[in-house]
Amino acid sequence: MARRNRRRDTPAPPPLPGGSERVETGPDGRDFRIRHIPAARAVKTYRCPGCDHEIRSGTAHLVAWPADGGETAAEDRRHWHSACWANRATRGPTRRWS
Repeated sequence: MARRNRRRDTPAPPPLPGGSERVETGPDGRDFRIRHIPAARAVKTYRCPGCDHEIRSGTAHLVAWPADGGETAAEDRRHWHSACWANRATRGPTRRWS
């Protein structure tokens, strides 16, 4: 996976303390912003779109959203298990991103 610098013309959601952010190109050629959420900062439960299982509070994971999301970027964020995100090329999401 190639890393790219963030586009300066696309506003990003505000930075989260304790997380690192980068831009990744997915298997379909689309760019995604990726932010790692450390276990200490994971305070809510989410559902992973890769496996449809819960990501419980206290579990390190990542948040991904389309890099070209513009002002709707916050609405398009999805929380993924790190392994599900890494293997998303070999399986599709279990839930449709609306």
